[in-house]
Amino acid sequence: MSNLNRRTFISQVSAAAVVTGLSSFPFISRANSSKDDKKLGIALIGLGSYAVGQLMPALEKTEHVKLVGLVTGTPDKAKRYGAKYNIPEKNIYNYQNFDTIASNPDIDVVYIVLPNSMHKEFTLRAAKAGKHVICEKPMAMNAGECRDMIDGCKKAGVSLSIGYRLHYEPYTQRIMQMAKEQPYGKVLYVHAADGFRMMRPTDQWRAKSPLGGGALMDMGVYALQAARLSTGLEPVSVSGQMFNSDPTVFEGVDESTSFQLEFPGNAVANCFASFGGNVNFLNINAEKGEYGLRPFMNYNGLHGFLPRGETFDFPVMNQQAAQMDGMCLSIMEKKPSITTGEEGLRDMIIIDAIRESVSKGGKKIML
Repeated sequence: MSNLNRRTFISQVSAAAVVTGLSSFPFISRANSSKDDKKLGIALIGLGSYAVGQLMPALEKTEHVKLVGLVTGTPDKAKRYGAKYNIPEKNIYNYQNFDTIASNPDIDVVYIVLPNSMHKEFTLRAAKAGKHVICEKPMAMNAGECRDMIDGCKKAGVSLSIGYRLHYEPYTQRIMQMAKEQPYGKVLYVHAADGFRMMRPTDQWRAKSPLGGGALMDMGVYALQAARLSTGLEPVSVSGQMFNSDPTVFEGVDESTSFQLEFPGNAVANCFASFGGNVNFLNINAEKGEYGLRPFMNYNGLHGFLPRGETFDFPVMNQQAAQMDGMCLSIMEKKPSITTGEEGLRDMIIIDAIRESVSKGGKKIML
């Protein structure tokens, strides 16, 4: 995409999101009117560590959605978790017979927790089946796929939400509020970094290029979101650099990526994502002091700091439960979620530009 077209598209996406937020999109609601009529039925697609370790336990704490279905390519997982969560056999699917989910009235929503390379396929298949979609971040492999997913869900009349769990927890919401109210003056500089030391990368899809792996695609989305949300602005330019300490291990993907963003009004951000070491902070420098979160993207244990040694903290909560409740309540109320497909597309436009910059030796790319 050319620089002019990319900038124009970001503006159009932002405007469309505002319009959508003020109108009632014609979402289909298939909620049952049984004793559990205040809860939508959800099926998890992909039973990896995040689905099993975070989403399944969270669904035991939700108020507006319940786990009623599973989709997996591993028969042992289907049997094990079907029994553990009392999922009827008729609500358990594999990747081949998934499309028959269209005739299952128990399932209103699907949550796609698959490798990034499979997000588009299963979003479109779920939409065609008439099911609302929650898709994990990053939304897809590139911006073009994101557009196809948005179009497919709109044509099918189903909602599309992206799994940005941090939008639903109070620390991030506080940072977003401060970006709007500017209690310490204009934001000048943002430094966001997140990463972990990946053990046995050759065994993980996140380290495989064809599946959409790499530090930028996995961890970089958090740093990018942090920069956008803490300024309340969209970047006008980006540059990026990728590092790989051992190409034989991280073959074809980045072990670490550093990228810089420029925002309107001369605010800048320096972001870092890595599979090579543990790092997790968001520092925001404003005209009247520094504030932020340390850590900023954990499932729990977040901590906020303000100028002059002040701090802020909130009660521990289940982020995934809050996220799924928020998204499903929006479906029930026939409203778009706060993390629509357009939000995922905005990130992917920028990620595409970062990769373009890397391919050109770190050259600045205008958005």
